[in-house]
Amino acid sequence: MAKLPVIVSFGGINAAGRSSLHHAYRRMVLDKLPTSQASETLHSLASLMGMVKKQSGAWTDSSGELLDIEDFLRQQQNTILNGTLIRQLESSLFDPGQIPFHKKLSLHAHDGKTIDFSLKKKYLPEDIPPGWQVIEHPGNPDYLLIEASGSLDVLMQCFRRSKVNTAGQLPSGFDPAALYQSRNHPRGLQLTVYGASDAINALGIDWQVVANKVAPDQIGVYAGSGLGQLDYNGNGGLLQARLLGRKVTSKQLPLGYAEMPADFINAYILGNLGTTGTNVAACATFLYNLRQAVRDIQSGTHRVVVVGTSEAPLLPEIFDGFATMGALADDTKLRELDNLNESDVIAHRRACRPFGNNAGFTLAESAQFVVLFDDELAMELGANIYGAVNEVFVNADGFKKSIAGPGLGNYITMAKATAATRQIIGESALRNGTYVQAHGTGTPQNRTTESHILAQVAENFGIQAWPVSAIKAHIGHSLASAAGDQLVTSLGVWQHGIIPGITTVDALADDVHRKNLDILLEHRELEPASLAATIINSKGFGGNNASASILAPHVTETMLNRKHGKRKMAAYKNAREQTLVAIADYDSKAINGEATSIYRYGENVRDADAVTMAPDELKISGLKVPVSLQVPNNYKEYCE
Repeated sequence: MAKLPVIVSFGGINAAGRSSLHHAYRRMVLDKLPTSQASETLHSLASLMGMVKKQSGAWTDSSGELLDIEDFLRQQQNTILNGTLIRQLESSLFDPGQIPFHKKLSLHAHDGKTIDFSLKKKYLPEDIPPGWQVIEHPGNPDYLLIEASGSLDVLMQCFRRSKVNTAGQLPSGFDPAALYQSRNHPRGLQLTVYGASDAINALGIDWQVVANKVAPDQIGVYAGSGLGQLDYNGNGGLLQARLLGRKVTSKQLPLGYAEMPADFINAYILGNLGTTGTNVAACATFLYNLRQAVRDIQSGTHRVVVVGTSEAPLLPEIFDGFATMGALADDTKLRELDNLNESDVIAHRRACRPFGNNAGFTLAESAQFVVLFDDELAMELGANIYGAVNEVFVNADGFKKSIAGPGLGNYITMAKATAATRQIIGESALRNGTYVQAHGTGTPQNRTTESHILAQVAENFGIQAWPVSAIKAHIGHSLASAAGDQLVTSLGVWQHGIIPGITTVDALADDVHRKNLDILLEHRELEPASLAATIINSKGFGGNNASASILAPHVTETMLNRKHGKRKMAAYKNAREQTLVAIADYDSKAINGEATSIYRYGENVRDADAVTMAPDELKISGLKVPVSLQVPNNYKEYCE
């Protein structure tokens, strides 16, 4: 019997805030929450944004002044809310009104004379350009006089305004680098440390307890990014440094790799010795990694897998690239969409409009991580179970005209994910107790192609009005992390019973396929127990399609009851009580601004002396469970 991959923790950060304990989800549906829960999430955001902190039992503001927290939150509620979700791009990452670039110029001497200028000796090129005459400076020995005949090609620094001024930026004031010794790490890795720490801390079980129960080669980490680390501390700086007259650093190349989020988790957060890596699949990367984890747990080769992605693409070059493709909702398109004049205020908050009349997607940053156990380990350790991953399907598009255009693969992944869901919950629950977390980018092409896929699948399976949500309307498109955003939101729906609606859209576009679909333009409130499963859909450039079947916590519990029996379930729930207390304690610390990121630089580093080998096992000092060397022969019939 295959092991069931159950979700025992999740964490991360996006434009809506901290993911663990559903706070980012709550921000999206804040107006529908009870006052106490809304207040908790405002507390969490205010701490995250550096506006307040609890010290010695008292709340203080950013300057250290004592304050009444409830009064402060009432006064600052609009500031907090306006500093989250999709909004006008802020200048904390770069100034969108002053983006530097070099313009190539050719200077020519007036009336055929030479071009004369002075230059510091240390800047003199090794190879003297043709036509240059170098003369010692009579008044300053550190300088040279240059007389250049003919023309002189130069790069002059200029500035431009960004055409795109909307983004799903992390909450205003949040600085992941300040939470640990970031050592000039690229922003994507800073988000990795925060997001993975959030997921591990929210587990409610000390990681050493987990490590003591599981062989090191039965733990996996699949995490990465779609674009790699492209800011100046990563590959961006590697490519830019010489052109900017600066030096390449020893860190830019290694820290720029796309799989570096997994490497950081292994080396500085978990000390993992097990399987590692990432599947890079553009905007479907998270689900590709999740599929790898599910296969490992189902087969029994792994008992614990951390899955995640971290994407930090809010850089001038990335905006420029997507805008040149015509993929982003830039200011000009938004004005045209809403019939605005140059002097009118652009509705940046509503820039992303999935399935409505729209102008392109909205770029966002996010890091999302989930922790999966096999069902037996989860019950043994008393882990809190938020749901289970039934299956993840991946298919390519076949022959294509445009590498960026959609194809046929997503029809297969959605149909198979829906069929796999039916296998678990049955026909009736499939038709009346499921909904879709659509990819829903906000582009004209996506609204027609994805809605057609969903409508076809719904009709095929006899679903009359399949609810469809698209959360990019609230937090934007975080590329590799997009499906991670969708997954943690789905877990929030089962906790609070509110499916986020596409509230940026007043009406569906005329070319959207609607048959058998109920595309939600408002938040939908319902009983969480009425939802048995959700299907998460993801589409990526190049024909990377993935769809996942995610099972509700109550469905997961029913499955575990059938497999393990009532006595074991009762023992599990008793063991879980301690975990729930620890989870609540972490949430309280995070809300109060007292939680810290995990970053174990240089700790517990082992060398070759830690390894002891025997014919049937390999032991590592400090780890209780050895690595088995009794590797099964999967090709036994070929060898006999």
